[in-house]
Amino acid sequence: MNFRDRNHQIATALSICLLVFVAWKLIPHPAVGAVLCLLPLLFVGTLQVPFLVILLFIIFSFFRIHEAFPQLYPLRIPLLLAAAALTVLGWHILITRKIRPYWSPELTALAVFFALVTLGVLLAVNRSVAMTTFTGVYVKIGIMTLAVAWMTREAKDFSLASKMIVVAGIAIALVALSNKANGIGLVEGTRVTIGRDIRSNLGDPNDLSLVLMFPMAFAVSLIMTPKIGKLAKTLGIIGAPLLFSAVMATQSRGGLLGIMAVFAVFGYRRIKSKVLFFSIGGVSALVLLALAGIDDRASGGASEEGIDESAMGRIYAWQAAWGMALARPLTGVGLDNFYHNYYFYSPHWDGKNHAVHSTWFGVLAETGFLGLAVFITLIVLLLKSATRSLQRIEAVTTPEPGVHAASQAVLAGLVATLISGTFLTQGFTWPLYILTALVVAVGHWVNTHLPNSHH
Repeated sequence: MNFRDRNHQIATALSICLLVFVAWKLIPHPAVGAVLCLLPLLFVGTLQVPFLVILLFIIFSFFRIHEAFPQLYPLRIPLLLAAAALTVLGWHILITRKIRPYWSPELTALAVFFALVTLGVLLAVNRSVAMTTFTGVYVKIGIMTLAVAWMTREAKDFSLASKMIVVAGIAIALVALSNKANGIGLVEGTRVTIGRDIRSNLGDPNDLSLVLMFPMAFAVSLIMTPKIGKLAKTLGIIGAPLLFSAVMATQSRGGLLGIMAVFAVFGYRRIKSKVLFFSIGGVSALVLLALAGIDDRASGGASEEGIDESAMGRIYAWQAAWGMALARPLTGVGLDNFYHNYYFYSPHWDGKNHAVHSTWFGVLAETGFLGLAVFITLIVLLLKSATRSLQRIEAVTTPEPGVHAASQAVLAGLVATLISGTFLTQGFTWPLYILTALVVAVGHWVNTHLPNSHH
Protein backbone atom coordinates (compact mmCIF):
# COMPACT_ATOMS: atom_id res chain seq x y z
CA MET A 1 0.00 0.00 0.00
CA ASN A 2 1.49 3.34 -0.96
CA PHE A 3 1.42 6.54 1.07
CA ARG A 4 -1.41 8.12 -0.95
CA ASP A 5 -3.72 5.07 -0.53
CA ARG A 6 -3.13 5.12 3.24
CA ASN A 7 -4.03 8.83 3.34
CA HIS A 8 -7.26 8.14 1.41
CA GLN A 9 -8.28 5.43 3.89
CA ILE A 10 -7.54 7.66 6.91
CA ALA A 11 -9.50 10.53 5.34
CA THR A 12 -12.43 8.18 4.59
CA ALA A 13 -12.49 6.83 8.15
CA LEU A 14 -12.33 10.31 9.69
CA SER A 15 -15.11 11.60 7.40
CA ILE A 16 -17.40 8.71 8.32
CA CYS A 17 -16.68 9.16 12.06
CA LEU A 18 -17.49 12.86 11.80
CA LEU A 19 -20.78 12.20 9.97
CA VAL A 20 -21.80 9.55 12.52
CA PHE A 21 -20.95 11.85 15.46
CA VAL A 22 -22.89 14.83 14.02
CA ALA A 23 -25.94 12.71 13.15
CA TRP A 24 -26.05 11.09 16.64
CA LYS A 25 -25.69 14.47 18.37
CA LEU A 26 -28.56 15.93 16.34
CA ILE A 27 -30.92 12.94 16.74
CA PRO A 28 -29.95 10.53 19.56
CA HIS A 29 -32.52 7.82 18.71
CA PRO A 30 -32.13 4.01 18.34
CA ALA A 31 -33.56 4.13 14.80
CA VAL A 32 -30.89 6.66 13.86
CA GLY A 33 -28.30 4.27 15.29
CA ALA A 34 -29.51 1.54 12.90
CA VAL A 35 -29.27 3.90 9.93
CA LEU A 36 -25.80 5.05 11.05
CA CYS A 37 -24.61 1.42 10.92
CA LEU A 38 -25.39 1.46 7.19
CA LEU A 39 -23.87 4.91 6.64
CA PRO A 40 -20.28 3.73 6.05
CA LEU A 41 -21.54 1.31 3.36
CA LEU A 42 -23.62 4.05 1.71
CA PHE A 43 -20.73 6.50 1.90
CA VAL A 44 -18.20 4.11 0.36
CA GLY A 45 -20.75 2.94 -2.24
CA THR A 46 -21.49 6.53 -3.25
CA LEU A 47 -17.79 7.26 -3.73
CA GLN A 48 -17.43 4.20 -5.97
CA VAL A 49 -20.05 5.41 -8.48
CA PRO A 50 -19.52 9.19 -8.66
CA PHE A 51 -20.95 9.64 -12.15
CA LEU A 52 -24.16 7.76 -11.29
CA VAL A 53 -24.74 10.02 -8.26
CA ILE A 54 -24.34 13.20 -10.34
CA LEU A 55 -26.53 11.79 -13.11
CA LEU A 56 -29.33 10.85 -10.68
CA PHE A 57 -29.27 14.36 -9.21
CA ILE A 58 -29.57 15.89 -12.70
CA ILE A 59 -32.43 13.54 -13.63
CA PHE A 60 -34.44 14.20 -10.46
CA SER A 61 -33.86 17.98 -10.70
CA PHE A 62 -34.70 18.30 -14.39
CA PHE A 63 -37.40 15.65 -14.91
CA ARG A 64 -38.99 16.34 -11.47
CA ILE A 65 -39.48 12.59 -10.97
CA HIS A 66 -40.59 13.14 -7.36
CA GLU A 67 -43.37 15.47 -8.56
CA ALA A 68 -44.55 13.12 -11.32
CA PHE A 69 -44.64 10.29 -8.74
CA PRO A 70 -45.84 12.07 -5.55
CA GLN A 71 -45.19 8.95 -3.41
CA LEU A 72 -41.48 9.87 -3.64
CA TYR A 73 -42.01 13.51 -2.60
CA PRO A 74 -41.65 13.09 1.20
CA LEU A 75 -38.30 11.28 0.78
CA ARG A 76 -36.53 14.53 -0.21
CA ILE A 77 -34.53 12.64 -2.84
CA PRO A 78 -33.19 15.71 -4.75
CA LEU A 79 -31.85 17.15 -1.48
CA LEU A 80 -30.12 13.87 -0.55
CA LEU A 81 -28.70 13.52 -4.06
CA ALA A 82 -27.44 17.14 -4.00
CA ALA A 83 -25.54 16.45 -0.76
CA ALA A 84 -24.17 13.18 -2.15
CA ALA A 85 -23.18 14.82 -5.46
CA LEU A 86 -21.26 17.64 -3.76
CA THR A 87 -19.54 15.15 -1.43
CA VAL A 88 -18.50 12.96 -4.35
CA LEU A 89 -17.29 15.93 -6.40
CA GLY A 90 -15.20 17.37 -3.56
CA TRP A 91 -13.84 13.95 -2.58
CA HIS A 92 -12.63 12.97 -6.04
CA ILE A 93 -11.22 16.41 -6.93
CA LEU A 94 -9.49 17.22 -3.64
CA ILE A 95 -8.61 13.85 -2.09
CA THR A 96 -8.41 10.98 -4.60
CA ARG A 97 -7.55 13.32 -7.53
CA LYS A 98 -9.42 10.88 -9.82
CA ILE A 99 -11.31 13.79 -11.35
CA ARG A 100 -9.04 16.30 -13.00
CA PRO A 101 -10.78 19.61 -13.75
CA TYR A 102 -10.07 21.06 -17.20
CA TRP A 103 -11.24 24.17 -19.04
CA SER A 104 -12.52 25.06 -22.51
CA PRO A 105 -13.70 28.17 -24.43
CA GLU A 106 -17.34 27.09 -23.87
CA LEU A 107 -16.80 27.01 -20.09
CA THR A 108 -15.20 30.48 -20.25
CA ALA A 109 -18.32 31.86 -21.98
CA LEU A 110 -20.50 30.06 -19.43
CA ALA A 111 -18.47 31.50 -16.52
CA VAL A 112 -18.78 35.05 -17.91
CA PHE A 113 -22.56 34.60 -18.35
CA PHE A 114 -22.85 33.17 -14.81
CA ALA A 115 -20.93 36.19 -13.45
CA LEU A 116 -23.27 38.60 -15.29
CA VAL A 117 -26.34 36.77 -13.91
CA THR A 118 -24.83 36.97 -10.40
CA LEU A 119 -24.21 40.70 -10.77
CA GLY A 120 -27.77 41.08 -12.09
CA VAL A 121 -29.12 39.34 -8.97
CA LEU A 122 -27.38 41.88 -6.71
CA LEU A 123 -28.78 44.77 -8.76
CA ALA A 124 -32.21 43.20 -9.49
CA VAL A 125 -35.42 45.24 -9.30
CA ASN A 126 -36.89 42.60 -6.96
CA ARG A 127 -33.77 41.28 -5.23
CA SER A 128 -35.51 38.76 -2.98
CA VAL A 129 -37.15 36.96 -5.94
CA ALA A 130 -33.86 36.97 -7.87
CA MET A 131 -31.91 35.70 -4.86
CA THR A 132 -34.41 32.90 -4.16
CA THR A 133 -34.16 31.60 -7.73
CA PHE A 134 -30.39 32.09 -7.78
CA THR A 135 -29.68 30.16 -4.56
CA GLY A 136 -32.49 27.61 -5.06
CA VAL A 137 -31.89 26.72 -8.71
CA TYR A 138 -29.24 28.61 -10.67
CA VAL A 139 -26.25 28.00 -8.37
CA LYS A 140 -26.99 24.25 -8.48
CA ILE A 141 -27.17 24.42 -12.28
CA GLY A 142 -23.80 26.20 -12.40
CA ILE A 143 -22.02 23.73 -10.10
CA MET A 144 -23.58 20.65 -11.70
CA THR A 145 -22.73 21.81 -15.23
CA LEU A 146 -19.06 21.67 -14.25
CA ALA A 147 -19.58 18.39 -12.37
CA VAL A 148 -21.17 16.67 -15.39
CA ALA A 149 -18.54 18.06 -17.78
CA TRP A 150 -15.66 16.86 -15.61
CA MET A 151 -17.17 13.54 -14.53
CA THR A 152 -18.34 12.32 -17.96
CA ARG A 153 -14.95 10.87 -18.88
CA GLU A 154 -15.37 7.38 -20.31
CA ALA A 155 -17.42 5.86 -23.14
CA LYS A 156 -19.54 3.98 -20.56
CA ASP A 157 -20.46 7.30 -18.90
CA PHE A 158 -21.83 8.72 -22.17
CA SER A 159 -23.71 5.47 -22.81
CA LEU A 160 -25.23 5.44 -19.30
CA ALA A 161 -26.25 9.11 -19.56
CA SER A 162 -28.05 8.56 -22.89
CA LYS A 163 -29.95 5.52 -21.58
CA MET A 164 -30.94 7.06 -18.24
CA ILE A 165 -32.15 10.29 -19.88
CA VAL A 166 -34.39 8.21 -22.18
CA VAL A 167 -35.67 6.05 -19.26
CA ALA A 168 -36.56 9.21 -17.28
CA GLY A 169 -38.27 10.63 -20.38
CA ILE A 170 -40.32 7.44 -20.80
CA ALA A 171 -41.45 7.64 -17.15
CA ILE A 172 -42.63 11.26 -17.56
CA ALA A 173 -44.26 10.51 -20.94
CA LEU A 174 -46.27 7.61 -19.43
CA VAL A 175 -47.58 9.85 -16.61
CA ALA A 176 -48.47 12.57 -19.15
CA LEU A 177 -50.33 10.15 -21.43
CA SER A 178 -52.14 8.62 -18.43
CA ASN A 179 -53.22 12.12 -17.30
CA LYS A 180 -54.44 12.88 -20.82
CA ALA A 181 -56.43 9.63 -21.03
CA ASN A 182 -58.02 10.23 -17.61
CA GLY A 183 -58.57 13.98 -18.03
CA ILE A 184 -56.32 14.84 -15.05
CA GLY A 185 -54.88 18.38 -14.76
CA LEU A 186 -55.80 19.43 -18.30
CA VAL A 187 -55.30 23.13 -19.12
CA GLU A 188 -57.89 24.74 -21.41
CA GLY A 189 -59.65 21.37 -21.52
CA THR A 190 -57.18 19.69 -23.88
CA ARG A 191 -53.54 20.43 -22.90
CA VAL A 192 -51.88 17.86 -20.65
CA THR A 193 -49.88 18.72 -17.50
CA ILE A 194 -48.36 16.83 -14.55
CA GLY A 195 -48.60 17.74 -10.86
CA ARG A 196 -50.55 20.95 -11.45
CA ASP A 197 -52.31 20.50 -8.10
CA ILE A 198 -48.96 20.54 -6.23
CA ARG A 199 -47.64 23.49 -8.29
CA SER A 200 -45.06 21.32 -10.02
CA ASN A 201 -42.71 22.72 -12.70
CA LEU A 202 -44.44 20.21 -14.99
CA GLY A 203 -47.81 21.86 -14.29
CA ASP A 204 -47.38 24.15 -17.30
CA PRO A 205 -47.88 22.42 -20.68
CA ASN A 206 -45.06 24.45 -22.28
CA ASP A 207 -42.57 23.49 -19.55
CA LEU A 208 -43.72 19.86 -19.73
CA SER A 209 -43.16 19.81 -23.50
CA LEU A 210 -39.62 21.07 -22.92
CA VAL A 211 -38.91 18.26 -20.44
CA LEU A 212 -40.28 15.69 -22.93
CA MET A 213 -38.48 17.16 -25.94
CA PHE A 214 -35.02 16.87 -24.34
CA PRO A 215 -34.91 13.03 -24.11
CA MET A 216 -36.44 12.80 -27.60
CA ALA A 217 -33.06 13.69 -29.13
CA PHE A 218 -31.42 10.88 -27.14
CA ALA A 219 -34.14 8.33 -28.03
CA VAL A 220 -33.81 9.05 -31.77
CA SER A 221 -30.01 8.96 -31.48
CA LEU A 222 -30.11 5.51 -29.84
CA ILE A 223 -32.23 4.24 -32.75
CA MET A 224 -29.96 5.78 -35.39
CA THR A 225 -26.53 4.84 -33.94
CA PRO A 226 -25.01 1.65 -35.39
CA LYS A 227 -23.67 -1.09 -33.05
CA ILE A 228 -25.22 0.62 -30.02
CA GLY A 229 -26.43 -2.59 -28.34
CA LYS A 230 -29.86 -4.19 -27.98
CA LEU A 231 -30.87 -2.54 -24.69
CA ALA A 232 -30.08 0.98 -25.94
CA LYS A 233 -31.80 0.34 -29.29
CA THR A 234 -34.90 -1.05 -27.52
CA LEU A 235 -35.07 1.98 -25.20
CA GLY A 236 -34.92 4.28 -28.24
CA ILE A 237 -37.66 2.35 -30.09
CA ILE A 238 -39.94 2.41 -27.02
CA GLY A 239 -39.07 5.98 -25.99
CA ALA A 240 -39.38 7.88 -29.29
CA PRO A 241 -43.11 7.20 -29.99
CA LEU A 242 -44.07 7.67 -26.31
CA LEU A 243 -42.21 10.99 -26.06
CA PHE A 244 -43.61 12.10 -29.41
CA SER A 245 -47.19 11.32 -28.32
CA ALA A 246 -46.74 13.09 -24.98
CA VAL A 247 -45.36 16.26 -26.64
CA MET A 248 -48.36 16.21 -29.00
CA ALA A 249 -50.63 16.01 -25.95
CA THR A 250 -49.16 19.25 -24.52
CA GLN A 251 -50.20 21.08 -27.75
CA SER A 252 -47.17 23.32 -27.26
CA ARG A 253 -45.89 25.16 -30.32
CA GLY A 254 -42.38 25.29 -28.86
CA GLY A 255 -42.44 21.56 -28.14
CA LEU A 256 -43.68 20.86 -31.65
CA LEU A 257 -40.89 22.98 -33.17
CA GLY A 258 -38.38 21.16 -30.97
CA ILE A 259 -39.53 17.71 -32.11
CA MET A 260 -39.40 18.83 -35.76
CA ALA A 261 -35.87 20.18 -35.18
CA VAL A 262 -34.68 16.84 -33.73
CA PHE A 263 -35.94 14.93 -36.77
CA ALA A 264 -34.58 17.64 -39.09
CA VAL A 265 -31.02 17.35 -37.70
CA PHE A 266 -30.97 13.56 -38.17
CA GLY A 267 -32.70 13.80 -41.57
CA TYR A 268 -30.43 16.56 -42.90
CA ARG A 269 -27.32 14.52 -42.10
CA ARG A 270 -28.66 11.37 -43.79
CA ILE A 271 -30.78 12.46 -46.79
CA LYS A 272 -28.42 13.26 -49.67
CA SER A 273 -30.95 15.20 -51.80
CA LYS A 274 -31.73 18.47 -50.02
CA VAL A 275 -34.78 19.02 -52.28
CA LEU A 276 -36.18 15.72 -50.99
CA PHE A 277 -35.25 16.69 -47.42
CA PHE A 278 -37.12 20.03 -47.56
CA SER A 279 -40.11 18.42 -49.33
CA ILE A 280 -40.41 15.76 -46.62
CA GLY A 281 -39.89 18.43 -43.95
CA GLY A 282 -42.68 20.65 -45.29
CA VAL A 283 -45.23 17.82 -45.51
CA SER A 284 -44.20 16.49 -42.05
CA ALA A 285 -44.63 19.94 -40.49
CA LEU A 286 -48.21 20.20 -41.81
CA VAL A 287 -49.03 16.66 -40.63
CA LEU A 288 -47.59 17.38 -37.16
CA LEU A 289 -49.58 20.59 -36.82
CA ALA A 290 -52.77 18.67 -37.66
CA LEU A 291 -51.87 15.83 -35.26
CA ALA A 292 -51.05 18.17 -32.37
CA GLY A 293 -54.53 19.68 -32.52
CA ILE A 294 -53.27 23.21 -31.87
CA ASP A 295 -56.36 24.46 -33.76
CA ASP A 296 -58.47 22.98 -30.93
CA ARG A 297 -56.70 24.98 -28.22
CA ALA A 298 -58.80 27.45 -26.28
CA SER A 299 -55.96 29.98 -26.59
CA GLY A 300 -54.29 30.21 -29.94
CA GLY A 301 -56.87 28.07 -31.72
CA ALA A 302 -58.49 28.42 -35.14
CA SER A 303 -61.63 29.89 -33.54
CA GLU A 304 -59.83 33.19 -32.83
CA GLU A 305 -59.83 35.81 -35.55
CA GLY A 306 -56.67 37.49 -36.89
CA ILE A 307 -53.55 37.05 -34.78
CA ASP A 308 -54.69 34.65 -32.07
CA GLU A 309 -54.74 35.49 -28.38
CA SER A 310 -51.75 33.28 -27.57
CA ALA A 311 -49.56 34.84 -30.30
CA MET A 312 -50.65 38.39 -29.39
CA GLY A 313 -49.86 37.71 -25.72
CA ARG A 314 -46.35 36.69 -26.74
CA ILE A 315 -45.86 39.86 -28.79
CA TYR A 316 -46.89 42.00 -25.79
CA ALA A 317 -44.49 40.00 -23.57
CA TRP A 318 -41.62 40.46 -26.04
CA GLN A 319 -42.32 44.18 -26.22
CA ALA A 320 -42.14 44.28 -22.41
CA ALA A 321 -38.81 42.40 -22.52
CA TRP A 322 -37.41 44.92 -24.99
CA GLY A 323 -38.55 47.76 -22.72
CA MET A 324 -36.81 46.17 -19.71
CA ALA A 325 -33.55 45.82 -21.66
CA LEU A 326 -33.70 49.46 -22.84
CA ALA A 327 -34.29 50.61 -19.26
CA ARG A 328 -31.42 48.49 -17.86
CA PRO A 329 -29.12 47.60 -20.81
CA LEU A 330 -26.14 46.28 -18.81
CA THR A 331 -27.80 44.13 -16.13
CA GLY A 332 -31.46 43.70 -17.11
CA VAL A 333 -34.16 43.56 -14.44
CA GLY A 334 -32.57 40.52 -12.75
CA LEU A 335 -33.02 36.75 -12.61
CA ASP A 336 -36.67 35.60 -12.55
CA ASN A 337 -37.79 39.25 -12.50
CA PHE A 338 -39.56 39.45 -15.87
CA TYR A 339 -42.92 38.25 -14.52
CA HIS A 340 -42.81 40.67 -11.58
CA ASN A 341 -41.96 43.65 -13.81
CA TYR A 342 -44.38 42.88 -16.62
CA TYR A 343 -46.94 45.48 -15.50
CA PHE A 344 -44.40 48.34 -15.69
CA TYR A 345 -43.15 47.59 -19.21
CA SER A 346 -45.98 45.95 -21.15
CA PRO A 347 -47.88 48.09 -23.67
CA HIS A 348 -51.02 46.05 -22.94
CA TRP A 349 -52.31 45.30 -19.44
CA ASP A 350 -55.08 42.70 -19.13
CA GLY A 351 -55.11 42.55 -15.34
CA LYS A 352 -52.36 39.94 -14.81
CA ASN A 353 -48.64 39.46 -15.30
CA HIS A 354 -47.38 37.04 -17.98
CA ALA A 355 -44.32 34.87 -18.65
CA VAL A 356 -42.00 35.91 -21.49
CA HIS A 357 -42.35 32.65 -23.50
CA SER A 358 -39.03 33.13 -25.29
CA THR A 359 -35.51 32.13 -24.31
CA TRP A 360 -33.96 35.01 -26.23
CA PHE A 361 -36.26 37.74 -24.92
CA GLY A 362 -36.09 36.22 -21.42
CA VAL A 363 -32.28 36.46 -21.35
CA LEU A 364 -32.47 39.97 -22.86
CA ALA A 365 -34.94 41.20 -20.22
CA GLU A 366 -33.21 39.62 -17.21
CA THR A 367 -29.51 40.15 -18.13
CA GLY A 368 -29.64 43.07 -20.59
CA PHE A 369 -27.96 43.44 -23.98
CA LEU A 370 -24.57 42.48 -22.52
CA GLY A 371 -25.96 39.23 -21.10
CA LEU A 372 -27.67 38.34 -24.38
CA ALA A 373 -24.43 38.94 -26.32
CA VAL A 374 -22.49 36.58 -24.02
CA PHE A 375 -25.35 34.04 -24.12
CA ILE A 376 -25.33 34.02 -27.96
CA THR A 377 -21.51 33.67 -27.91
CA LEU A 378 -21.91 30.60 -25.68
CA ILE A 379 -24.49 29.11 -28.07
CA VAL A 380 -22.26 29.66 -31.14
CA LEU A 381 -19.28 28.04 -29.37
CA LEU A 382 -21.44 25.06 -28.34
CA LEU A 383 -22.80 24.52 -31.86
CA LYS A 384 -19.29 24.69 -33.35
CA SER A 385 -17.87 22.29 -30.75
CA ALA A 386 -20.77 19.80 -31.07
CA THR A 387 -20.51 19.77 -34.88
CA ARG A 388 -16.71 19.46 -34.86
CA SER A 389 -16.76 16.61 -32.30
CA LEU A 390 -19.38 14.65 -34.25
CA GLN A 391 -17.41 15.03 -37.50
CA ARG A 392 -14.24 13.76 -35.83
CA ILE A 393 -16.06 10.81 -34.21
CA GLU A 394 -17.61 9.81 -37.55
CA ALA A 395 -14.25 10.18 -39.35
CA VAL A 396 -13.05 7.09 -37.44
CA THR A 397 -13.64 3.72 -39.14
CA THR A 398 -15.52 2.23 -36.17
CA PRO A 399 -16.76 5.03 -33.87
CA GLU A 400 -17.28 4.24 -30.18
CA PRO A 401 -21.12 3.68 -30.09
CA GLY A 402 -21.79 5.23 -26.67
CA VAL A 403 -19.92 8.46 -27.43
CA HIS A 404 -21.29 8.53 -31.00
CA ALA A 405 -24.89 8.30 -29.72
CA ALA A 406 -24.36 11.01 -27.09
CA SER A 407 -22.60 13.26 -29.63
CA GLN A 408 -25.51 13.01 -32.12
CA ALA A 409 -28.04 13.56 -29.34
CA VAL A 410 -26.39 16.69 -27.92
CA LEU A 411 -26.17 18.31 -31.38
CA ALA A 412 -29.85 17.51 -32.17
CA GLY A 413 -30.89 18.49 -28.63
CA LEU A 414 -29.01 21.78 -28.84
CA VAL A 415 -30.61 22.73 -32.18
CA ALA A 416 -34.06 21.69 -30.88
CA THR A 417 -33.59 23.71 -27.67
CA LEU A 418 -32.57 26.80 -29.65
CA ILE A 419 -35.43 26.56 -32.15
CA SER A 420 -38.09 25.78 -29.54
CA GLY A 421 -36.58 28.62 -27.49
CA THR A 422 -38.54 31.01 -29.72
CA PHE A 423 -41.64 29.98 -27.74
CA LEU A 424 -40.22 28.39 -24.56
CA THR A 425 -38.35 30.13 -21.73
CA GLN A 426 -35.21 28.08 -21.09
CA GLY A 427 -32.31 30.48 -20.63
CA PHE A 428 -32.03 29.67 -16.93
CA THR A 429 -33.34 26.07 -16.79
CA TRP A 430 -31.57 22.70 -16.80
CA PRO A 431 -31.69 21.48 -20.46
CA LEU A 432 -29.32 23.99 -22.03
CA TYR A 433 -26.79 23.55 -19.22
CA ILE A 434 -26.90 19.73 -19.30
CA LEU A 435 -26.31 19.95 -23.06
CA THR A 436 -23.45 22.43 -22.44
CA ALA A 437 -21.81 19.99 -20.04
CA LEU A 438 -22.18 17.07 -22.45
CA VAL A 439 -20.91 19.10 -25.45
CA VAL A 440 -17.81 20.05 -23.43
CA ALA A 441 -17.36 16.44 -22.20
CA VAL A 442 -17.68 15.00 -25.74
CA GLY A 443 -15.18 17.59 -27.01
CA HIS A 444 -12.72 16.69 -24.25
CA TRP A 445 -13.13 12.95 -24.94
CA VAL A 446 -12.50 13.50 -28.66
CA ASN A 447 -9.38 15.60 -27.99
CA THR A 448 -8.08 12.95 -25.56
CA HIS A 449 -8.95 9.78 -27.49
CA LEU A 450 -8.87 10.92 -31.13
CA PRO A 451 -5.89 13.30 -31.19
CA ASN A 452 -4.91 12.33 -34.77
CA SER A 453 -8.34 12.96 -36.32
CA HIS A 454 -8.06 16.76 -36.64
CA HIS A 455 -9.34 18.12 -39.94
